[in-house]
Amino acid sequence: MKNRKNFSAVAVPKKHRKWSRDDTELSLLGLPTFIWFAIFSFLPMFGLIIAFKDYKLTPGRGFLYSLINSDWVGFSNFNFFLKSNTFGMLLRNTLLYNIVFILLGIIIPVTFAVMINQLHNKFISKAYQTMMFFPHFMSWVVVSYFVFAFLNPDKGLANAIIKAFGGERILWYSQPQYWPFILIIMQVWKTMGYSMVVYLASITGIDGSLYEAAMLDGANKWQQVKYITLPSIKSVVIMMFILNVGRIFYSDFGLFYQVTQGVPNSLTNVASTFDTYIYMALQSNVSIGKTAAASLFQSIACCVTVLAANFIVSKIDEESAII
Repeated sequence: MKNRKNFSAVAVPKKHRKWSRDDTELSLLGLPTFIWFAIFSFLPMFGLIIAFKDYKLTPGRGFLYSLINSDWVGFSNFNFFLKSNTFGMLLRNTLLYNIVFILLGIIIPVTFAVMINQLHNKFISKAYQTMMFFPHFMSWVVVSYFVFAFLNPDKGLANAIIKAFGGERILWYSQPQYWPFILIIMQVWKTMGYSMVVYLASITGIDGSLYEAAMLDGANKWQQVKYITLPSIKSVVIMMFILNVGRIFYSDFGLFYQVTQGVPNSLTNVASTFDTYIYMALQSNVSIGKTAAASLFQSIACCVTVLAANFIVSKIDEESAII
C-alpha cells in the first residue's frame, strides 16, 4: 500500500484543443472586420506622433517623409493647448453641456419609452416612434437652416410671435444668454428618438407574466413601472450612461458650429467647445501639431473617464459593468 502511487494527486496535463473547421469558418467570417479595424482604426494611430512634433511639410516630399523628419518638440504642443487663455472656458462648456446632455438623454427617452409602451393602439405607437426618431436622420446643416429661419432677427418666426404680443425683436445671434437653452433643446430634440427606441426595445422584451402577476397583486401602472420596468432596463440604462461618459470631452460639432452659424464672437463664451476650437485652429495659422495635441488630449481624457465610470459601476453593481 505504501508503494502504491496516488494517481489522483498527479496533475494530468490538459490536451490542447485542436483547430477545427468551425474555428476556420469563424476566423474567415471575422477576417473582414479585423482588416477594416486594422486599416481604419489602428494604422492611422501612427499619426499620433504629430502631436509630439513640429510638423512641417517638406517641399517635394510626401506626408510620411515630412512627418518622420520633422523636429521632436515633446509636450510643448500640449502646453500650448493646456495653458491657453481659452482652455478653462472650453473645458467648462464641454463638460457642463455633456453632463446636461447625459442626464436629459436618460431621463427624457426613458420617460417617453415607458409612456409609448403603455399605448394599446399599435398604429399610434408606431406613428409616435417614427416622428420622434425622424430628427436623428437629419443633418445638423439642414437643422441649422430651420433654426436660422426661426431665429432670424428680421423675418424670423420667433420675432414675429414676439411682435404679435407687443414685444421687441431679439437679436438672437448677439444675445448669448439664450443659447445654452437653445443648444440643449436642439440636442435633446435630435437625439431623443434614437435613445427612446433603444429603451423601448428593452421594455418590450420584459416578460409579460411579471406585469400580470403585479396586476393580480393590485399594483397600479406607476408601481409596475417602478418595480418591474425600471429595474428590468437598469443594465441598458447603465450601459448607455457609460458609453456617453466615454465621450464627455467631445462635443457634437454640428450642434455647436452649424446651429450657431459658425460660433460668432458674441457667442464664443457659451458655444465654444474643444471641437470648435480645434476646427477654428485648423482654419488659422496654428500648426497641425498643436491641434493634434488637443485631439489626443480629448481621446486620453475620454478613455480615462469611461474606465473610471466603468470601475465605479463595477463596485456598485458588478453585473452592470461593460468591461
